[in-house]
Amino acid sequence: MRRQGAVRAGSIAAGPPFEHAPLSKRSMVVAAFSTIVEWYDFTLYLYLATVLSRVFFGGGGNALSITLGGFAVAYLMRPLGAAVFGHVGDRYGRRRMMLLSMALMTAAMLGTAAMPTHAAIGPAAGWLLLGLRCIMAFSVGGEYTGVVAYLMEGARRNRRGLVTSSAAAASELGGLLAAGVSALVVNTLAPAALDSWGWRIPFLFGAVLAGGVLLARATLEESPEFERQVAARSVPARPLRQVLSQHRAAIGRGFAISALGSITYYVGITYVPAFVTGSGVMAESQALWLSTAAAVMVIFVTPFVGALSDRIGRRPVLLCVGVLAVLVPAASFAAMAEGSYGAALVGALLLASLGGAVSAVGAVATAEQFPGEGRLTGLALGATAATAVFGGLAPFVAQVLVQTTGWQAVPGVMIAVVGLCVLPVFARLPETRPSV
Repeated sequence: MRRQGAVRAGSIAAGPPFEHAPLSKRSMVVAAFSTIVEWYDFTLYLYLATVLSRVFFGGGGNALSITLGGFAVAYLMRPLGAAVFGHVGDRYGRRRMMLLSMALMTAAMLGTAAMPTHAAIGPAAGWLLLGLRCIMAFSVGGEYTGVVAYLMEGARRNRRGLVTSSAAAASELGGLLAAGVSALVVNTLAPAALDSWGWRIPFLFGAVLAGGVLLARATLEESPEFERQVAARSVPARPLRQVLSQHRAAIGRGFAISALGSITYYVGITYVPAFVTGSGVMAESQALWLSTAAAVMVIFVTPFVGALSDRIGRRPVLLCVGVLAVLVPAASFAAMAEGSYGAALVGALLLASLGGAVSAVGAVATAEQFPGEGRLTGLALGATAATAVFGGLAPFVAQVLVQTTGWQAVPGVMIAVVGLCVLPVFARLPETRPSV
C-alpha cells in the first residue's frame, strides 16, 4: 500500500487519504442505474431527430439540420449545469446534488411530452423545444459527473475502474432503451399517428422512469469521501477558486480524455441513425434497430475495459483506444455509406466498441485527476466542457460537412483528428490507478 499524505497543489489524488468502508451495494446500484434515465431522454432526441424535425420544425430540406443544431445549442448549457451542480456537490454533498438534478430532469421530460407542435402554434414550437432541451442539458451536466464521482469514491480501490464503468454501461442501457422504444413506436404507428401524438409516448415513458429514480435516490447514503471532508473540516468553501488555483493541469487532462470520449460516442454512436437515414442508406425503422445493436455492443464492451484498466492501468488503455480512434472510424463510416445493411452493421458495431471502450476507462480516469475536495467542479471545468464542444456540436458539424462535401467518411475523419490531438496528452498522462 502506498503511503498516503496531504495533497499538494497541482498533484493528482487517486483517492481519499484514508481507507474507508465502501458504500452499500444498494446505494451503488441505485446510483449507477439511475443514469439509465438521463441518457434515455437525452439520446432519445437524437434517435427521433427526423421525427422531431417534422413535428416541431415543419419538415423541409433544412429541418433535420435545424433539429441537430438545436441539440448543439442546448448542449452548451451542459457545462453551466455541471458548474452549478458541481458547486452544490462539492459544498453540500453528492447526495443532495443528485436529488436536485434528477428532480429538474423529471420536470423537463414531462414538459417535453406535453409540448404543442408546429401544426398547433407554428415556429414557437421549435423555440419551446429548444428551451426544454436547454433545461435537460443543464440537469444532465451535473448528473453524470456526480454519479461517476459517487461511484468512484464509494468503490473498493482495486475495483474503481470496473465499478465506475458501470455508469457508462448503465447510460448505454438508457440509450438502448431509447433506441428500442423509438423503434417500437416508429414501427407500430402509422406516419400520421406518429407525427400527431405517437412521438409523445417515449418522452412520457421517460418522465415516469425519472420520477421513480427520484424516489429511489431519496434513500442514497452520502459519499464516504464527502463525509471524510466534513469530519476533517476540509469541505471547500469556494470549490471553483480552489480547483482553478491548484489543478489547472488536471483540468486540461480531463478535457482531453472527455474530448475523445464525447466525439466517439456522439458521432460514432448516437449520430449514426441520422447519418444512415439522411444519406438514404436505410429507413428510419432500420436505422433505429441498427442503433439498438450498437448499444448492446457498448454494454458488452464497457465492463471488460473498466476491469482491464484496474489490472494494467488507465494510461495504457487510453493509449490503445486513442490509436484505434485514429484508425477505425473513417473506414467504418465509409462502410456504412455503401448501402449494404451488413456493411452498415459491421461499421456501427466497430464504432460502438470504440465508443464504449473510451467511455469505460474515461469515466474513472477523469474523476481520478482531482482530489475529493473540488472533484465535481474540476470535472465540470474539464470533462463537461469538452463534452459540450465535442459532443453537442459534433453531430451538427458532421451533418453539415457531409451535406457540404458529399464525403461520407468525414464524420470518421473528425474522430481521427481528435484522436491524433489527444494521443500526446495520453502519452504523458500520470498513472492514477491506485496501488493496492
